[in-house]
Amino acid sequence: MSEKRQRLIDTAIRLFAQHGFHNTGIDWIAEEAKVSKKTMYHHFRSKEELILAALRHHDGLFRNHFMKSVNSLGNTPYERLLAMFDVAHDWFSDQAFYGCMFINAVGEYANPNTPIRDVCRDFKKLMRGFMASLVTEAGISPVEQTTAALAILLEGSIVSAQVSNDPQSARTAKAAAKVLIDNALKNTHKNHPVVA
Repeated sequence: MSEKRQRLIDTAIRLFAQHGFHNTGIDWIAEEAKVSKKTMYHHFRSKEELILAALRHHDGLFRNHFMKSVNSLGNTPYERLLAMFDVAHDWFSDQAFYGCMFINAVGEYANPNTPIRDVCRDFKKLMRGFMASLVTEAGISPVEQTTAALAILLEGSIVSAQVSNDPQSARTAKAAAKVLIDNALKNTHKNHPVVA
């Protein structure tokens, strides 16, 4: 990837996160990235193409950081499931927290059949897949139902932190997640007792 193309993507991610997608124009991105509009259109044929590139790049960076952080905080799948909310708390406490870029993008692009929404759905699907793998490793069933509930707690805490400017929403979600996980484990062992 050329240095100018990468600079455009990094600048776009920063401006989209802070100011939204519709409020951030091509001219502004080019000016902030210190490239000409001609150079910009050499790399991206349209604003939508740049948005897609920015979202895909952010997806890789965010998920990699999130998963590494979760795995470093917990020694067991159970601990890692709860660590998701500790990582979220750190994220919400960051001065550069402007909510989830993918939730924000879906909010700005109402048409469900756009490539932008597809990228956002893919990101959420991969995040949910990571959660499902931890739920499975923890020996909890039903996997899908538990994963869906944890995903709702995490998503809810993200929106609450953004709207209320309250990083403590991650702590509240973690407490609820602990109750949910403990009950799910109890029910799993009740329905599938270990035979000595």
